[in-house]
Amino acid sequence: MKRKTYPLRINPEILEAVQKWANDDLRSVNAQIEFVLRESLIKAGRFKPQAPQSEAATIPEAGKG
Repeated sequence: MKRKTYPLRINPEILEAVQKWANDDLRSVNAQIEFVLRESLIKAGRFKPQAPQSEAATIPEAGKG
């Protein structure tokens, strides 16, 4: 998956809380922020995750096979 760089200005207290959460989940701060954003977008109905290519290739289409 291609990633895009984005500079982020963040409140130091929020960053510290995210860092602690990321440490607990064995993630980087960047990965934790992306995780939180993704989960929030899914919950709000604004993002539908796509299946990985390898998984999509193994699912037969209806009426075929």
